[in-house]
Amino acid sequence: MWFNRLCSAALLAATVAAAPRAWALSADGGGVAHEHPAANDVHRAADPVHVVATLPVYAEITKEIGGDQVEVKAIADPHEDEHFVRPKPSFAADIRRADLFVTTGLDLELWVPPLLDKAGNAKVSEGGPGYVTAYTGIHLLEVPTAADRAEGDVHIYGNPHLVTDPLNAIQVARNITAGLKRVSPDRAAVWDKGLETFTDKIYRRLFGPALVDMVGGPTLEQLAHSGKLMSFLQNTPYKGQPLINSLGGWLAAAAPFRGKKVICYHKNWAYFQDRFQVTCADYVEPKPGIPPTPGHVVQLIREMKDQHIGVIMAADYFGETKVKTTADRAGARYVMMPMEPGDARTPTYFDVVDHWVNGLAQAFGTAAAADH
Repeated sequence: MWFNRLCSAALLAATVAAAPRAWALSADGGGVAHEHPAANDVHRAADPVHVVATLPVYAEITKEIGGDQVEVKAIADPHEDEHFVRPKPSFAADIRRADLFVTTGLDLELWVPPLLDKAGNAKVSEGGPGYVTAYTGIHLLEVPTAADRAEGDVHIYGNPHLVTDPLNAIQVARNITAGLKRVSPDRAAVWDKGLETFTDKIYRRLFGPALVDMVGGPTLEQLAHSGKLMSFLQNTPYKGQPLINSLGGWLAAAAPFRGKKVICYHKNWAYFQDRFQVTCADYVEPKPGIPPTPGHVVQLIREMKDQHIGVIMAADYFGETKVKTTADRAGARYVMMPMEPGDARTPTYFDVVDHWVNGLAQAFGTAAAADH
């Protein structure tokens, strides 16, 4: 592999030598779930594993891994604020029948413990083999130094909006795969193949197929997590050109807003900021979960004009009217972002990330044009 000859760093060379190459993806490279025919033939007669997930994105990732070997239900609606889901008796009934339960595992879904208590299913309760926490293995951002509720709806363990970074979605998939293996070890080959396929889809959509084929997805993932990806691509030549010229996917599409400032409505975007190198300079909410006062909005608009910040982004469950009002007063663009897959516009997680990246890139392109 040419990459071994180019890398002088011992760590990277060792990584490439040890890292398994990702399983080949079908030519479409998209977010469409593919079945695993050979594995499914072996286990066709087996009952599907019954999975309940708190959020639609966890449900979709589970389906990507398990195909027709899993039967999955999500509790939250795609357009529902995941902080404030109202439990229904049917949710407890679903959990009572579940083999696997997937939750963030932090303090995002505070409505989960009463549901688990009511369901009374020890297998999927905390500590049980079928209990999966999505956050496991993820480096948490925005961990507060003190738990002070005077500062608003502070998440005391760190920001729980994990999958705004696509690489975190891979770790979530690894956690779900580990759970599926615990409750159905006889189908480990199915779960491993599903994880491999999903991981490769993320690699190719994030970095672009050409770069993944040149360098290898696992190595790119390691570089991205270490914060060294861009400098490596800029400083490593291949056939007389820097590797950065081969960057594709979401990271290439994010070029219009890389290094730029945006106003965010709520602290949903810590991991997105980290991966795509965009900064939430300020928030429409003065503190997390606290509605903005007129005085705060006036101050925010002044800040946007002084710093030439021309874009506001907000989760779509906050309501477009109030976001638009603030943007109009500041002479800015705004982008309403879906947080979960599952509707006609964004049926898959890949569609959701497409919407984030393309929507923000278009908004910054329009804002830049308006400045001239």
